[in-house]
Amino acid sequence: MRLRSTDGGERLDGAREGDWRPGGEGETPALDRMDRVLTARVLAELDADVVALQEVFDQATLDHFHDNFLLAENLRPWPHRICLPGNDGRGFDVALMSREAPRDIRSHAELTCGELGLEPQPGHGPDERIFRRDCLVATVGGITLYVCHFKAPYPDAERSWFLRRREAQAVRMLVERYSAGEDNPLWLVLGDLNEPDGGEGDEEAIAPLTDPTFSVDLLGRLKGEERWSFRDPGSGAYSHPDAMLASPALAARYATAKPFYLRCGLERDIARYEGRHLPGVGEHRPHASDHAVLAIDLHDD
Repeated sequence: MRLRSTDGGERLDGAREGDWRPGGEGETPALDRMDRVLTARVLAELDADVVALQEVFDQATLDHFHDNFLLAENLRPWPHRICLPGNDGRGFDVALMSREAPRDIRSHAELTCGELGLEPQPGHGPDERIFRRDCLVATVGGITLYVCHFKAPYPDAERSWFLRRREAQAVRMLVERYSAGEDNPLWLVLGDLNEPDGGEGDEEAIAPLTDPTFSVDLLGRLKGEERWSFRDPGSGAYSHPDAMLASPALAARYATAKPFYLRCGLERDIARYEGRHLPGVGEHRPHASDHAVLAIDLHDD
């Protein structure tokens, strides 16, 4: 989402490639606003204390969405909101909202291949930045969160695999660096890792993160047919690019906690979902997002 200034004032719409032009293709101010209203209503149903977001244009956009959409749902505010500049020129940045003050906030948008000893792309040097957006790190309530949005698996599948693999390697190195010397560190890698559901025998680009000696995939606590958060509009394929990868200590501490999805804001023409939709959701648009919300409750007894 992106906050834009127009002759009629400010408006919040989807972050798009290129600038929005009044009267141009894709001008849908009413649908854009309803999309964001539905996003707010999904988050109102969830009412999570910590929310990780993706494809937020900047801090002003995040604050406007919070003040003008979320608070309109009579929610308790999220006074701590973070959206730092990332590397996606379209403004597809990651963000975090929290009701508890985060600590040790770190952006890694400027992290380079040379700094971590990772391979740059052919024709690039060691100063090439690793993350397509960022790896935003913050500690909330004793749990260190690594909020990511990896390279999408297109248009060049081979190049995209290389870039996602390098992002996964970098996140693992950061986790190991920041948790070094800790006994039973509590951390969680979460976000859209953009790993497509591959065929049998295909190695995932994010394998360094899903390595069972490193992390516990909390989605493994769900049945296979339950693990989907996205339907590709072109192929119609369902997948679960959104991930929650926990440290072994975190997984053991919350051994019975299961992730869950909120799909009530998805468009109505998604056949696999037969549950309730929020009022106002259309066949295609308006909708809260093309991804379902992925959430988990972590409570100490």
